[in-house]
Amino acid sequence: MTFKYDFTSIMDRHGKDSIAVDNAPGGETKEGFDRIPMWVADMNFPTCPTITEAIAKRIQHPAYGYFLPTEEYYNSIIQWQSRRNGVTGLQQKHIGYENGVLGGVVSAINVYCSKGDNILIHTPTYIGFTHALGGNGYHLVGSPLVKDEQGIWRMDYEDMEKKIVENHIHAAVICNPHNPCGRVWTKEELQKAMELFEKHDVYVVSDEIWSDLMLNGHKHTPTQSVNAWAHDRVAAFYAPSKTFNLAGLVGSYHIIYSDWIRERVEKESSTTHYNSMNVLSMHALIGTYQEAGYEWVDELTQVLSDNVNYACDYITEHFKGVTLSKPEGTYMLFLDCTDWCKEHQMSMDELEKKGVEVGVIWQDGRPFHGEYGIRMNLAVPHARVVEAFSRLDQYVFNAK
Repeated sequence: MTFKYDFTSIMDRHGKDSIAVDNAPGGETKEGFDRIPMWVADMNFPTCPTITEAIAKRIQHPAYGYFLPTEEYYNSIIQWQSRRNGVTGLQQKHIGYENGVLGGVVSAINVYCSKGDNILIHTPTYIGFTHALGGNGYHLVGSPLVKDEQGIWRMDYEDMEKKIVENHIHAAVICNPHNPCGRVWTKEELQKAMELFEKHDVYVVSDEIWSDLMLNGHKHTPTQSVNAWAHDRVAAFYAPSKTFNLAGLVGSYHIIYSDWIRERVEKESSTTHYNSMNVLSMHALIGTYQEAGYEWVDELTQVLSDNVNYACDYITEHFKGVTLSKPEGTYMLFLDCTDWCKEHQMSMDELEKKGVEVGVIWQDGRPFHGEYGIRMNLAVPHARVVEAFSRLDQYVFNAK
């Protein structure tokens, strides 16, 4: 397949303020191996050119004072949600700015709950939820996702209900699609979850930051769209940062249809007087949510699908004792190395170090509630994926 945009160049990000390459964890890499950043969730592709153009155009004017979001900003979001996710009825008033999805999640939970309350969340769990919610005085109650006969992660509705009742839970955080497992929840799965939450009067926060990154033809279903209750009781959070690699610019947004919830979330977000948009992040979003951006994302998801397909096939064929559920969205793999570590009498620290020694900079999965887990970022040029798995094969999982 011929691509219009560049997903093959290997960028040198050293000295360009990137934690992915300049602050990578895990120890030293042996001489002779370059380092392939496959840990923190940002991408190693040049972003969509219209973003750079939009920022450059704004920079040409030499004043960067106080400002308000423009009609173009809101209309760009409304159009994007309509075309990408089939959202109807979205109005400017339903959209609110957030410095980041995690900050927005905390603001919503502060509206729904009192400090010390129990919050339902699925495990494995995105480490950001653990830190942000735990650091703000909430107790996370995990309901483990379970793999079915085909190895697909599923919600355990019986366990969810049990945890809700036993722990007097009145708020839950959903990750749609799920990080780190990569499940793209179906409408039917989300409906069943929302019916359970409605039954027990549980407010819902839905992190949908990964919603644009669908793999192998999977489709995103906005949590708010599955029934009337979810439309009015779910606070959803989005950002162009994962889709277009803009995390360093800062800027997310919420969609909340209920006036009662939205006004309180906006009040909660405003209490620091610091939840304010960066003028360049506004123009970056406008630069993303236009025709070139739609094209760029379509090409990106094909590149990511090819990378995921290659990696999953390689692991299945070559890495005995390493299992995973093939992600349907995101660009992250979540490996389970339980059997391999036990067979080779190796700890997770030792395994992670062996990868880093040959330049595969991957991420410890234990903070995501995976006892023998490793999280891997495949948003790198395909040649880098091939090289990384060749090294893991020769020097780590099948080392002689």
